[in-house]
Amino acid sequence: MHIQRYLAEEVVEDYADGIIPRREALRRLGLLGVAAAVAAPMLAACDSADGEPPTPAAPSATPSGSAPAGPQPVATQPITYTGAQGRTLMGAWAPAADPKGAVLVIHENRGLTDHIRSVAGRLAASGFSAIAVDLLSAEGGTATFTDPAQATAALNAAPPGRFVDDMRSTVDELGKRAPGRKVGAVGFCFGGGMVWQFLAAGEARLAAAAPFYGPTPDSPDFAGSRNAAVLAFYAEKDSRVNATRETARAALTKAGLTHEIVTVPGADHAFFNDTGARYNAQAATDAYTRLVTWYGKHLG
Repeated sequence: MHIQRYLAEEVVEDYADGIIPRREALRRLGLLGVAAAVAAPMLAACDSADGEPPTPAAPSATPSGSAPAGPQPVATQPITYTGAQGRTLMGAWAPAADPKGAVLVIHENRGLTDHIRSVAGRLAASGFSAIAVDLLSAEGGTATFTDPAQATAALNAAPPGRFVDDMRSTVDELGKRAPGRKVGAVGFCFGGGMVWQFLAAGEARLAAAAPFYGPTPDSPDFAGSRNAAVLAFYAEKDSRVNATRETARAALTKAGLTHEIVTVPGADHAFFNDTGARYNAQAATDAYTRLVTWYGKHLG
């Protein structure tokens, strides 16, 4: 996954859908290192034939105040633990009362937010102890950034290999906190792409993985993650990420991994995020049920 390209495309998509105005889109692209001479044509391609910007997004069809998918979350605990080269990693720990398995939760491109902490807590309530890792730990943690776009830019600037190291270290920590339990991973958007990267890195300790609408790496080889059963979620309206779906399918088949690819009808990118403009409560609820059923089968 080319991180800058993916993150820049997300900004353009938000502009095209009327979620952010042109000025904000240009600012975010600039933070990602995209020159104005390149950014302006990218946004202009989304404008109407008469040069008008996209119509602002209509309010979500999801009723206001709709509950997030899954059970009431277990309260998470902030933790620190040791990563590669002695780095201090930060995360949110959600212990299940009687864990059936353990899960690494990987955040979206804004870092470790309350929404992602809640996902870890919901998994714990469903019987799977979880750590939501903060992949901005080396920068002082997500809380260091008051501007979410700056957090995204920091993820873009980080060496990609560091993320794999930090995910491996989090699996180590899960082994200490939930000894004897099989380990799974789940990630959303940028985090979904990180799950695919982790599989391509050959993490044999993963027994299950669930990337949500994350881009597949170029020419991936998942053979090293031979023990992972993969449940991949895509959204019908998410043509940008869906362009990598068949690459994922072919690589999973070639590696001989147990897998299921789900394309959710009527849903758009980020449909699981109950704090975002594209949240789809029904799709999220169905996906959560599939997720915990998958984990029950392959981690339990």
